[in-house]
Amino acid sequence: MNKTTRINVVYALVAVMGVLMLNSLWTGYRSVTPLPYSDFKTLVRDGKVKEIVITTNAIRGEFKKPDAKGNRYFHTTRVEPALATDLHKYGVKFSGEVESRFFAAVLSWVVPVLLFVGIWVFIVRRAARQMGAGGGLMSIGKSKAKVYVEADTKTTFADVAGVDEAKAELAETVEFLKDPDHYGRLGARMPKGILLVGPPGTGKTLLARAVAGEAAVPFFSISGSDFVEMFVGVGAARVRDLFEQARKKAPAIIFIDELDAMARARGASPFAGGHDEKEQTLNQLLVEMDGFDPTSGIVLLAATNRPEVLDPALLRAGRFDRQVLVDRPDKVGRVAVLKVHVDKIKLDADVALEQVAALTPGFTGADLANLVNEAALAATRRGASQIAMIDFNTAVERIVAGLERKNRLLNPREREIVAYHEMGHALVAAAIAGSDPVHKVSIIPRGIGALGYTIQRPTEDRYLMTRAELENRMAVLMGGRAAEYVVFSHFSTGAADDLSKIADIARSMVTKYAMEPQLGHVAFDAGRQSFLGPAGEISAPRPYGDDTAREIDCAVRKNVLTAFERAVAILRDNRQLLEESAGLLLQRETLDEGELLRLFARVKPAAEDFATAEVLCHPTRREATASLS
Repeated sequence: MNKTTRINVVYALVAVMGVLMLNSLWTGYRSVTPLPYSDFKTLVRDGKVKEIVITTNAIRGEFKKPDAKGNRYFHTTRVEPALATDLHKYGVKFSGEVESRFFAAVLSWVVPVLLFVGIWVFIVRRAARQMGAGGGLMSIGKSKAKVYVEADTKTTFADVAGVDEAKAELAETVEFLKDPDHYGRLGARMPKGILLVGPPGTGKTLLARAVAGEAAVPFFSISGSDFVEMFVGVGAARVRDLFEQARKKAPAIIFIDELDAMARARGASPFAGGHDEKEQTLNQLLVEMDGFDPTSGIVLLAATNRPEVLDPALLRAGRFDRQVLVDRPDKVGRVAVLKVHVDKIKLDADVALEQVAALTPGFTGADLANLVNEAALAATRRGASQIAMIDFNTAVERIVAGLERKNRLLNPREREIVAYHEMGHALVAAAIAGSDPVHKVSIIPRGIGALGYTIQRPTEDRYLMTRAELENRMAVLMGGRAAEYVVFSHFSTGAADDLSKIADIARSMVTKYAMEPQLGHVAFDAGRQSFLGPAGEISAPRPYGDDTAREIDCAVRKNVLTAFERAVAILRDNRQLLEESAGLLLQRETLDEGELLRLFARVKPAAEDFATAEVLCHPTRREATASLS
């Protein structure tokens, strides 16, 4: 007899015994006659009761002879003796009934227990939902990826603009998912992983969703920070569960946003130890990428704006086979992005998207979307029925320079200094050939600390700059401080931001671009560039000695002082125009491009050759030792 048969026989025996017990109880219940209490007293008086058993509320007994139904036993419910005597005296038939308090007794302790258990389950589920994927403690190791099926992912390549090269790269992946046999006929395989790299706001996540929408396959979307929790091992478990879910729905796309949150280089933090939770999560991701079959139709997409901090093992061939750069759009790309975003708004006939694109160099797709929204809000505030070019200009100024602060009232002396400062920038820019034309000058305070602003509009996108162009930019930035020196013979704190930018350019010329002849063709800046800018760069020990550092400092000071002296010379040659334009700016507070062109028609151009400033540098240790000896 096998195990299953034995179990079935046991179940049958238990069922038979249960039926017999129920039959016995039912038979015993049927053999007892229930009596009203009045009839019981009559039977006692008539001598038909053999014996009884008295409890608090009931009486059970036996007849001397079976009754008409053949039963020998009876039971009745007691009634208060005094009341029973009165009722019996008047011949009233009566009986007792005990009120059942079973349900009240059960509810008295069941309801509090259920309430306590319910509150406890609610708290546990809520905590588990925050720490895990679902509503229970056992779901902590489940993947928190949001799954979008074909009907949910409505984004296509038509919704993405300004990144044509990245779209072309990903379009091939889409075709591979749609027709793997065609692409695999020559032995080619689908890339296992594609890493989208680029600055924040350039559309990396949007591109990934467009790939899923075009391929019409399930799309698993998750952030890198969702893998790591306070419990050890949860991240690795979620990675395993994510790939297991993707295999069940293959062909599918897995998208991990902000990959650097979970895939930093191992050993980058020496005090984290060898069993760091993030390292376990990264190790599991590496194992899963090595383990899944490239012909299974699973593509791993990831996005990051800090590729320099990723683990090298993740970027090798066979894991992330391709790195697709999603960079800031150029002027043509910005026009394409603007066309996508203005489809849902009402534009005036005077709006030229090419001109808007020219005003926004360096803007990302997210910045342009914000620009269109700000322009729509500006048009709404002025009560217009359509969005005009003036609204886009207002939006650009609000994003670049900050919010107008007309309630910040400057005293007359401060307004005069700010006016000369801003016109100093504008005049130096107008006097130097090749500088970006000035679009607007204003002395209305904006943002946190700007008491005025000068906006230049680039004529074209630039990706390469010469030493002369960098020197021109430094001179324009120094124009405000130079104007204060020429007119008032003193300096103010208004040039703090300009000085910071000038110092960055001057130091980059010396350390990064090797534009100082005395130091040779050596780049002293060994830091790896980050898309997040200087704040995201990795600090490294200085790769040069103290003597070289002294020469670098001298060269930086020389470049900055040369820019200052050049700006001073330009403004002294145009002193009368500086006075006139500053007075006009004080009167109107804002000068637009047309008024500036009329003023700058009389500007004296800057000299092509200018003397390099002389800077006093302290002697090196070697020179100081030689002089002492």
